[in-house]
Amino acid sequence: MTLNQIRAFVAVAHDGGFTAAARTLGMSHSTLNSQIQMMEREYGAELFHRRGRRVELSALGLEMLPLARRMIALEGDMSSLLDDSGKLRHGSLKVGAVGPYHVTEMIEAYHAVHPRIKISVTLGNSEVVLDALDRYVSDVGVVASRFPDERYHMQLYARYPVIAFVHVGHPFAKREAIALRELSGQPLLMREPGSTTRKALEDALARQGVTVQVAMEIGSREALREAVARGLGIGTVSESEYVPDPRLRPVRIEGDVISTHIHVCCLRERRDSRLIASFFEAIADRTAPALAAA
Repeated sequence: MTLNQIRAFVAVAHDGGFTAAARTLGMSHSTLNSQIQMMEREYGAELFHRRGRRVELSALGLEMLPLARRMIALEGDMSSLLDDSGKLRHGSLKVGAVGPYHVTEMIEAYHAVHPRIKISVTLGNSEVVLDALDRYVSDVGVVASRFPDERYHMQLYARYPVIAFVHVGHPFAKREAIALRELSGQPLLMREPGSTTRKALEDALARQGVTVQVAMEIGSREALREAVARGLGIGTVSESEYVPDPRLRPVRIEGDVISTHIHVCCLRERRDSRLIASFFEAIADRTAPALAAA
């Protein structure tokens, strides 16, 4: 098995076909196909189910994919270490994040130091971000809580209170703040399971013995905001991620009893990767105040 064969396998799995993967790798369709076939013949294994022009990963292929991605990531780490004496003059860094706000300012800080490194960002809730780290789909994650798992290196970036927001016609819209217990009896719009903001809210409600009425579960911040703007209920969001809207009013929760903690993370075994370490170094000045305040 060669690295070229592994790259070919990952490209076909990612692009969903041989033609698209060949374009990605800059090689002919026949060369790419032969790379896969050589690997399958060598081990007597079927990595893809071929259905005309469509291909799907076999059960074995699905099991192999995260290992293949890991090998490619490790090769990239070695290249970064050796190439240009580790000066990071080129390369790519994949970042997964729970939202655009914090990761955008992190990328700004990183780009100022390493302008030649290409950065790609994918968004999802914390569970999705951590899963991408586990599968080597992402190099760095930005999540809204600390997860007590030895697999990950976690570094605090910032802490923000969770606030409520309501339609301008709601009685709460005329107030600066409400007590957490006042959410009882109100139709509450919740994010999907796996959302850290939801988990923080549920934990705070449980601590104070407050029971709420969940009117709806909504899978994105944008959809939740629209539902609140249409008067369907009350939403909650990290203060840093609230988007002003003339149809809405933000309302603080007394005592800031709910908060989210933004952490930057990576797989612990990859913390010393030159490329990943460079990201933590680039945001260190912005992270230090948050660490001091926590």
